[in-house]
Amino acid sequence: MAPSATTSTALAATSPPPPTHFTQPPRILIIGAGSRGTAYAQAALDCSNALITTVIETIASKRRRFAARFIHHSNGSNNNPSSSEGSEFAGLDDWISSERTRRTQSPETPGVNAVLICVLDEMHEEVACQLAELGGLHILVEKPLSTSLQSCVKMYDVLKRQEQERVFGICHVLRYSPHNVMLRDMVVNGEVGEVLSLEHTEPVGWWHFSHSYVRGNWRKEKTTAPSLLTKSCHDIDFILWLLCSPLQENAKPHLPSYLTSTGSRTFFRKERKPIAAGEATNCLACPFEAECEYSAKKIYVERHLDNGNTGWPVKIVHSDIEDVYKTQGVDKAREMLLKNLSEDYTSETPTAEVEARPWFGRCVWESDNDVCDDQCVTMTWEDDPVDGQDGKPELTGRGAKTAQFHMVAFTEKICERRGRIYGTKGEIEYDSKTIKVHNFATGKTVVHSPLQMGGGHGGGDIGLIRQFLFAVDAVESRTMAVSEAQRRFLGCDLDEAFRSHAAVFAAEEARTQRKVVDWEHWWSESVEPQLRGR
Repeated sequence: MAPSATTSTALAATSPPPPTHFTQPPRILIIGAGSRGTAYAQAALDCSNALITTVIETIASKRRRFAARFIHHSNGSNNNPSSSEGSEFAGLDDWISSERTRRTQSPETPGVNAVLICVLDEMHEEVACQLAELGGLHILVEKPLSTSLQSCVKMYDVLKRQEQERVFGICHVLRYSPHNVMLRDMVVNGEVGEVLSLEHTEPVGWWHFSHSYVRGNWRKEKTTAPSLLTKSCHDIDFILWLLCSPLQENAKPHLPSYLTSTGSRTFFRKERKPIAAGEATNCLACPFEAECEYSAKKIYVERHLDNGNTGWPVKIVHSDIEDVYKTQGVDKAREMLLKNLSEDYTSETPTAEVEARPWFGRCVWESDNDVCDDQCVTMTWEDDPVDGQDGKPELTGRGAKTAQFHMVAFTEKICERRGRIYGTKGEIEYDSKTIKVHNFATGKTVVHSPLQMGGGHGGGDIGLIRQFLFAVDAVESRTMAVSEAQRRFLGCDLDEAFRSHAAVFAAEEARTQRKVVDWEHWWSESVEPQLRGR
């Protein structure tokens, strides 16, 4: 008879930690008032008395809404006294000019000391480099670091120069959820012995993929990047964090030996278009729309707006939809949304105009997307022993193993990761809510239910922001050196963040060139020359 599962919460916190009260609250600039900027701003206010003092956003209506919600408000002890003057900017250059003036003419006036970069991926390099040149700011960059290896190298080089002066963070939020922290502790502490193999899946979600990677901003490699980077660099980093990230500062990581990958745009292409759809290129003019599960009308209007949801993804289609819904009602909001969805392009539309924006009513089989909707990555480690205490080779944590990652669009679940870890003494099965540990010797399975923090990524958003603010405060209060605060609170430095991005680019080279990448050789040939050249 199979052993029964038991429930354990011994390793899980029973309640969220209370908000942190900083003596000198970090003063935060948010660049980009979209979904991620808004999520991180809310996380900062939820977990601390940090002050969101400034926003940079090109779209005036988004900028005003963000400022009203996070800057010009009173929230009990978290009262932000900022006035409208000097707190809202349409562009980075304007803010930098204002900040230079403040530093020169009114240095006694508090300025921002932490910046969250939440603009489009392809803008990260320019923004981060400008901020690094300005100096004096702790920087947190939304993932991915940038959209090409060359761009990441440039950012690495610029940020490396101030590594000992200011905290740097990358928004690999999977590292910071209670669930994943517990999971890594189990792996590191040998809960199932030495890890021999890992399987990890990211189910993107059938309509989520069509929204973001077929119709949306991340649909083309040349304007953004491959979907393995824009969607799943989280997951490649997660795997490397579990299996090879060092526990102590300056320790040698156990890096993969080989990477390979397969994947393609399997479904969202014209050859798969239903015959009944005919020549239609827009859902609202399509004879097959009523039967089509990917109908933009069904997804945005019927699934979301008609059920009262004016947040993501609806507000991505029209940034003012929330205000219209509140002030003019659902009928006006629906009318406005349908107008947006009816917009289309033709063969006469200039390519630059087509690529400049999303087209959320476009037929998913007639779009200009080219990113993978199904992809697998395999990473292989060889034995890499280090000298043990007695001088003999030691393989603990450094033995041969394999990790397999699968990014798949066609799922019911949306970004609710799942996987299995196979060890010498047991097996771990995990999803986004539970962790099941089976012990070979006892035959027992223990089910752990880590704290569900709420918010994005299973509490990873608020977990990351809390740790970043802790690091900023430790450095600003001069209680820790930057390197110590970086390692203690964020557990990840610039080198590690850069390395996990490099692994994505190596996997993409393996996929596009249909080869196995030798990591050490690839690094010496593709990365080191760029680093040396700077």
